[in-house]
Amino acid sequence: MDFYYLDLNDNALDALDDMNFITCTPIQERCIPEILNGRDVLGVAQTGTGKTAAYLLPILSMLDDGGFPKDKINCVIMSPTRELAQQIDQAMQGFAYYMPEVSSVAIYGGNDGNRYDKEYQALKMGADVIIATPGRFISHITMGNVDLSHVSFFVLDEADRMLDMGFSDDILSIAKHLPSSCQTIMFSATMPDKIEQLAKTLLNDPVTIKLAVSKPAERIHQMAYICHEDQKMGIMHHLFKEREMKRVIVFSSSKLKVKDLYRDLLRMKISCRAMHSDLTQAERDEVMYLFKSGQIDVLVATDIVARGIDIDDISLVINFDVPRDAEDYVHRIGRTARADRDGEAITLVRGREIGDFMDIEKFLNKTVEKIPLPDGIGEGPDYKPMRRNGNRQRGRGRQRGRYSHSGKQRYKGRHRNHKGGSKADNSNK
Repeated sequence: MDFYYLDLNDNALDALDDMNFITCTPIQERCIPEILNGRDVLGVAQTGTGKTAAYLLPILSMLDDGGFPKDKINCVIMSPTRELAQQIDQAMQGFAYYMPEVSSVAIYGGNDGNRYDKEYQALKMGADVIIATPGRFISHITMGNVDLSHVSFFVLDEADRMLDMGFSDDILSIAKHLPSSCQTIMFSATMPDKIEQLAKTLLNDPVTIKLAVSKPAERIHQMAYICHEDQKMGIMHHLFKEREMKRVIVFSSSKLKVKDLYRDLLRMKISCRAMHSDLTQAERDEVMYLFKSGQIDVLVATDIVARGIDIDDISLVINFDVPRDAEDYVHRIGRTARADRDGEAITLVRGREIGDFMDIEKFLNKTVEKIPLPDGIGEGPDYKPMRRNGNRQRGRGRQRGRYSHSGKQRYKGRHRNHKGGSKADNSNK
């Protein structure tokens, strides 16, 4: 369906024309009319399906048509990460290009005092649309900087991610300040029990729209190496030697591994940068700019960029370790094969993670192609799960040290295994 068949106002349609957006995605086609009709919406669709436009377009269209108080906050959009908040803000600028009366501000942590002062001024003046991360927004509320009594729209983007990151209490606290008449819109890539419970708490008689839940694009060629931990860098050397590695994201679950892997790739003369939570906001912005603009070939990252980051031309995703669950796997590899392009995803599966990777295959209802290990790095473990009685298969779980060719370099301390820690622990991202 074309956007012109929806009841968006002329200014929204003109902006879409300028951006050459003509045809709706399925989530946009089904959500936009319901939001325009004033219904609470629970939308469930995988990353890259156009959820941001599905809520921004109808909200901006209604704000631009008028009838909302001036100098008041009319819409609050919650985002789990700074990067997604920035991306929503950028989309907002494009869709609202012909709406000079509709104002917005993005609010997120990691900035200096000048940024905080600008946020304070915007909140006091009453920007129409606030795009915020929960922690920073709670800070402003606690300081008495925010009047939410006139909010008409409350949006939770990547709601499952926010719950995984431990923001449930913050979201409920923010919701308590909203008028009972507020229209609430929640988008999630997955539908676990905790999302259903949150929806029951916040949404009033919602329309539930589920599309393509948590299945990777068919155009992604999925592959895996079954290896020992100390063979991983040998595999990476092989991949970067045999291929022209451009537009690549390498994921690891630990920021410590990301830092070490980044240094190893630099020693290999790979044009790369690292992205993790220890970077300042200015450093994150610089890394994303360099990667998006093609000035670096490889981004080494934690799951901080696994969701919501809109880069259409990623050719390859490498999982340096197995993600913590199937949903995270889908989000990581979903960075490639976007915008009708083909893509590849390669996962390095050490012995201890074989059972977890089998669970991912079961979830996908798909057997991922296993690639033989490169010559010269030895044999990998058998592809069968580790016994749970404490006895380990040959080579499984013995390598607690830092990955290397020889396996002789070590971390001080231990790595947390797949089952350790909770998803609310964000210290390693």
